[in-house]
Amino acid sequence: MEGFTTKKQPFTTVWKMHTAGDVQWYPAQVPGTVYTDLLRNGQMEDPFWKDNEYKALDLMEKDYEYETVFEGVEAQAGEKQWLRFEGLDTICDVYLNEEKIGNTYNMHRTWEFDVTGKVKAGENILRVYFHSPLEYIKEAYEKQPTHGSEDAMDGFVHIRKAHCMFGWDWGAHLPDAGIFRPVYLLTMTEGRIDSVYIRQEHKEGKVTLHFDVSRNPKEDLRKEIRVGKEADGYTYEVTVTAPDGTKITAKDTPEDLVIEQPKLWWPNGVGEQPLYEVNVTLAKDGQPVDSWTRKIGLRTMTMDIHPDEWGESFAHQVNGKDIFAMGADYIPEDHLLGRVTPETTRKLLEQCKAANFNAVRVWGGGYYPEDWFYDLCDELGLMVWQDFMFACAVYDLTPDFEANIREEFIDNVKRLRHHASLGLWCGNNEMELFVKQGEWVTKPSEVRDYLFMYERVIPEILKKYDPETFYWPASPSSGGCFDDPSDPNRGDVHYWEVWHGNKPFSDYRNYYFRYASEFGFQSFPSFETIKTFTDDPADWNIFSYVMEKHQRNAGANGKILNYLQQTFRYPTEFTTLLYASQMLQAEAIKYGVEHFRRNRGRCMGAIYWQLNDCWPVASWASVDYEGRWKALHYYAKRFFAPVMVSCEEQNWMTAEANMNREHFEYEKSIRLNVTNETLEEKKILVKWALRNADASAVKAEEREVTVPALSSVWLDKEEYPDVDVFSQYVSYEAWDGDTCISEGSAIFSYPKYFRYLDPQLSYRIEGDEIVVSAKAYAKGVEILNASEDLILSDNYFDMNAGEKRVKILGKASRKVEDPADWENQVKEQLAGGLNLRSVYDIR
Repeated sequence: MEGFTTKKQPFTTVWKMHTAGDVQWYPAQVPGTVYTDLLRNGQMEDPFWKDNEYKALDLMEKDYEYETVFEGVEAQAGEKQWLRFEGLDTICDVYLNEEKIGNTYNMHRTWEFDVTGKVKAGENILRVYFHSPLEYIKEAYEKQPTHGSEDAMDGFVHIRKAHCMFGWDWGAHLPDAGIFRPVYLLTMTEGRIDSVYIRQEHKEGKVTLHFDVSRNPKEDLRKEIRVGKEADGYTYEVTVTAPDGTKITAKDTPEDLVIEQPKLWWPNGVGEQPLYEVNVTLAKDGQPVDSWTRKIGLRTMTMDIHPDEWGESFAHQVNGKDIFAMGADYIPEDHLLGRVTPETTRKLLEQCKAANFNAVRVWGGGYYPEDWFYDLCDELGLMVWQDFMFACAVYDLTPDFEANIREEFIDNVKRLRHHASLGLWCGNNEMELFVKQGEWVTKPSEVRDYLFMYERVIPEILKKYDPETFYWPASPSSGGCFDDPSDPNRGDVHYWEVWHGNKPFSDYRNYYFRYASEFGFQSFPSFETIKTFTDDPADWNIFSYVMEKHQRNAGANGKILNYLQQTFRYPTEFTTLLYASQMLQAEAIKYGVEHFRRNRGRCMGAIYWQLNDCWPVASWASVDYEGRWKALHYYAKRFFAPVMVSCEEQNWMTAEANMNREHFEYEKSIRLNVTNETLEEKKILVKWALRNADASAVKAEEREVTVPALSSVWLDKEEYPDVDVFSQYVSYEAWDGDTCISEGSAIFSYPKYFRYLDPQLSYRIEGDEIVVSAKAYAKGVEILNASEDLILSDNYFDMNAGEKRVKILGKASRKVEDPADWENQVKEQLAGGLNLRSVYDIR
């Protein structure tokens, strides 16, 4: 930073790497990882191809070295120099000019080493030696067999490294390593800004920003000194730049600054996301020392928890309004962290906004994402439920381990607390629940240490560093202390009876959770994604060895077939089975989300498991590893729509029909509901019709409904006792003015028994639109181009006979495309023609 006494020099030098002990070195990229460098240099095979995972895993039995040469300048009198590593994964020794300057043992921390007097004028050699994570956990487990998820490798709890790298029920055994974040040389004469904590006071149409600025002395970068009015020569000034470019500057170490007529930040779908840039400049005796610049959103955000008629509320409260959380659980984007970039993250999170998400949960078995992840959530209006990085395990809280995780917490809380999107901190994933049940617990001290970690240590850190952000001890939880963590009437719940418990989709309707933070259903990825890990037709069978190696939930391919038996007919072709599995997944989650939204006020969150994949695999994701939207993501766009009509039908699915019983009777009815997750009252025209299979209307009705802001309104129940359940269905629509904003359909038998007529689907192209035509009722209309990479305004939709216009929005890809070549991209995507099918074709 020019003009400042603190200088932060990034390492833009050329790096090389090799297997420790080998003579041969290879070019390396930093930031990057061991696996990505080995792959780039032809020293490993694609770890995702067939069962190459095992070959890649064997490579991590070895140690690796990274080395670079940089031009140094010796520290001058009064200067201190430090090496700063923002991400080292994980057990490594750091050498400067062959002198060991430190070691690291936590990928979730920032590491800084005093190198004053060790940097030479001219050429310097920096070397980082990575020890095998597999050898480390093996030795640690032999000394102390502490336990955790059986899907991960023994000993994973002993290393502060993303747990899922060692395997999960959707992840491979691929424990990558490396310098995965930037490296800097710091040179300073007066220290630096340690952190800036900004508290917001919203009152009477203005926002007062309260500043707490701390600095580090150059001699000790872990020491925090508050910058105040003391006569020590240190001062700071603050400049706030509004979204319209207007600047407000406060000098002479201001403790607060007032913003008149503030533009408030809201979650996606509720309002806009204006961001204010805050710059803090630290000076010593008038000489600029360091600066800190971040973007913030002006908002209040907490969790609304109070007793009510059902138990206790649990809702995100933003700017005084309770918001229904709609989104999915986010896991690491790639097993090879070197492939994760701001561009890949933007593509993924923009798919969240496109599907009407207003929230994401960062799951606790991965790692704390990059700064750009949170910047994008700020920009896109995605509230972040942030787990600390603990999942499905128990830990020994030794003095060394406690000291290690305390530094981890401090680093990440200070790094992330300014973000507008940060909705809450959460202690861990699923550990309160399982520890209470005795899962993985082998001694009483592990229960004691659980309480110390999540109900003492983390709250102590947050009380000091981020008291303004809400803290929740675990997910699921009712508030801690092992007090019925899965109570459906308090806190958040992980509900897995549909899927793991083999319950039918309709079981969701038996519960009115206050906040469902995990629930899910698996499907297979797209066929073109499957072809990225096997091109052998012999493998294109869900029970083949390769397909089951890319399915990490034991027996899950059979489970998909079990649910298929309950719902659709048996497909006789592989790609039709893939389609059927995605329709099953989408229908299952739709059952849950629409039910939860209809009961808005009692339930205030639907965060499904999961958003994304970290490799090509059968999983609960709605966007597969290659960026292709599964049916679920298109369904999410509809069931997370800010204003949505949905149907609570009574039919064979809800009655768990047994047509062979002598006295099998069941209700045949619909009850429509309109939910409005906006700040404006809506007048909605609701239309519905009983139709024959050819889509001809038997009886059509409509009603105008006034839906207050942030509410859900029921229409009266409509009964159809004489409906032909095999050949008649109900369609329904919500109209806002001249625009149909939400629609769907309902049948009264099992879908597999409905006598669909052949809709004779066809299409034509008009500019950037696909016009789909149907001759009869068509459920789950799928539009695919040859490479299965179109992103459309709608897909996997139900339609009556007639036409539906669908816009081409983009291309599903992990690669960043040039938007300027949009017309050619569209032509390329359509060059091979389109394939259309519907549930009629599951046969």
